Amino acid sequence: MSDDEADPELLALLRQHYFGKSNIEEEPETGVLEGVEYVYDNSIDVALDMRATKNAAAIIYEQMQQKEFSTESWSEHELHPKTKDESTVAFIFTMDLLNFSFWSLRPEDERFAVSYREKTWTGYWSLVASLQRALEEDIPITDPHYWQNEEECNIESLRHVFRSCTDEEMPLLEARLACLREAGQVLYEKYNCSFTKCIEAANKSAAGLVNLLARDFDCFRDEFRFEGRRKPIRFLKRAQILVADIWACFNGEGYGEFRDIDKITMFADYRVPQILATLGCIGYSPPLLAIVARGDILESGHSYEIQLRACGIWCVELIRREIKRQHPEAKINAILIDFFLYDTMKQLEAQGKETIPHHRTRSIWY
Repeated sequence: MSDDEADPELLALLRQHYFGKSNIEEEPETGVLEGVEYVYDNSIDVALDMRATKNAAAIIYEQMQQKEFSTESWSEHELHPKTKDESTVAFIFTMDLLNFSFWSLRPEDERFAVSYREKTWTGYWSLVASLQRALEEDIPITDPHYWQNEEECNIESLRHVFRSCTDEEMPLLEARLACLREAGQVLYEKYNCSFTKCIEAANKSAAGLVNLLARDFDCFRDEFRFEGRRKPIRFLKRAQILVADIWACFNGEGYGEFRDIDKITMFADYRVPQILATLGCIGYSPPLLAIVARGDILESGHSYEIQLRACGIWCVELIRREIKRQHPEAKINAILIDFFLYDTMKQLEAQGKETIPHHRTRSIWY
């Protein structure tokens, strides 16, 4: 936050002091859009092309209509859970607790991969396949009690759960174990060992649940300092995608009912910025473009990486606004746009049609 920006928290305290506490509780806000807009306004290494963004909005809307893309699309994948109960919530929580960093520097046939149901799965799907396989083998991988049992749940047991059909091990395996340990402890101490209690505590607010995750679980607190702003820039990628996955799986009902689901933004990872660059919506400065093109590692929290993630979120927000401006009746939000763009980028990758590589950052945040 710059010196001439008003601090919202300070203003709230002053209002409370002079006017008394309001009887009406304010609706939760994640603060993600506010932060990424600041980065976009001050970015020097990532820029948005407004004409290309407007054109992309028309193309994306048309293709989503043709493919009838909706929350139903989530459950259609063979690896995603088909039941709609508490065990499904536990599966999704575990999935998004560990949903980070699957890219590899190795050739496609040598990268970490999981063999399951007579298919080979890579990337995010290698995680989902591993969890399904573990449950079939009676390993309680989605149970917080198991995560806290150091004799049963340890680095060796995780190597078995996430065993690869190649020589490459799943990246950041020790960090994944640490995430399970921490989440198990928080759920035990505060939420009766069940993530459904977190959902109940959020009172049907998607933003409230995201904030709860960022407050109580260190491994979901995806936020970074950016020059000139006092408050950190919040991305909260895995917290947001966790809420979005529950919403999509339950089709906005039961555990997936959130009155403010449209407050969830795009999930700041490495795939969506890649397709936005492919569509010409975002452009990189020469130094950043050279780093991405060479496949050099960008450290987590580096200014380049923050600009990439923030401008990606802001670009998808502008795409969403343009679609709603042209089609006010459209049932569309940043979640569905993100899901669609991610799937499209994976298809282009499989077809060998990538025009620019994704940036490479190794972290637990995405």
